[in-house]
Amino acid sequence: MRVIRVGTRKSQLARIQTDTVVAMLKTWHPGMQFEIIAMSTTGDKILDTALSKIGEKSLFTKELEYALEKNEVDLVVHSLKDVPTILPPGFTIGAICKRENPCDAVVFHPKFIGKTLETLPEKSAVGTSSLRRVAQLQRKFPHLEFRSIRGNLNTRLRKLDEQQEFSAIILAVAGLQRMGWQNRVGQILHPEECMYAVGQGALAVEVRAKDQDILDLVSVLHDPETVLRCIAERAFLRHLEGGCSVPVAVHTVMSDGQLYLTGGVWSLDGSDGMQETMQATIQIPVQHEDGPEDDPQRVGITARNIPRGAQLAAENLGISLASLLLNKGAKNILDVARQLNDVH
Repeated sequence: MRVIRVGTRKSQLARIQTDTVVAMLKTWHPGMQFEIIAMSTTGDKILDTALSKIGEKSLFTKELEYALEKNEVDLVVHSLKDVPTILPPGFTIGAICKRENPCDAVVFHPKFIGKTLETLPEKSAVGTSSLRRVAQLQRKFPHLEFRSIRGNLNTRLRKLDEQQEFSAIILAVAGLQRMGWQNRVGQILHPEECMYAVGQGALAVEVRAKDQDILDLVSVLHDPETVLRCIAERAFLRHLEGGCSVPVAVHTVMSDGQLYLTGGVWSLDGSDGMQETMQATIQIPVQHEDGPEDDPQRVGITARNIPRGAQLAAENLGISLASLLLNKGAKNILDVARQLNDVH
């Protein structure tokens, strides 16, 4: 019996996410054996620097990809939001699982339970390592002070609860739910308050692009709606040439054959910014189109079981929205944000 080796980061959340994916694969492939191999990544090791300052796009993926390249593992599980929009040659995202709630949540210090960001006292410190969140929230809640906080979820919650530095911290809803900490969610930030990161809430399975057996094995996990939303989001980010060193955020909705994509860019302090919404018609027919299968990747994603026309429409939507913002001056906002981020 073949043993499939699965790479993951060592954090508790990463292990839970990987266990979830392996459990789904076992349901589809009951005869398979799986071995989980955990390793530390650059992003796990550098904890005293804001993510946006490290200047490396593949902070949480590079070591896992190296193991994949060396054939030490057969597939790796990531949070999709950690996966760069351009993958190294030879790799592809072979599956994107059904997305959980992509929004951000506020977790409050015990003494502020029952509050919201709006009702926190003047000059309360709110912890987040995300430029995207700071840019959007500083504008809406000027009475608060946003400060960087690093570490895995356990570390951040401990810093919040045991030290007096932070009144609240911002975390992804999906991560809190996967850890079983829903009871700590004090406030959910809806997209009109704070749009989310590209791919947030979705798990991705990365494989060697030419490893057909493994691609076939994992492709059953693809969730069509999640894949199409994330193709649009990733195409938007890639066309903007964004990463974690600039504030870029999105919101997608699929309804009645229409994919709606809202995307925004901001200056670091949120004082300057722009957002727009576009839509595209995306029918997901039951039948596949006929024709040769050239298996193109779309923003690093291989999804043979989802019609090519739908994938192309989603990708073009992301590119069109990015082009619209760039034509309206987004490039200048992003260039200034990059320069300031490098200086500070």
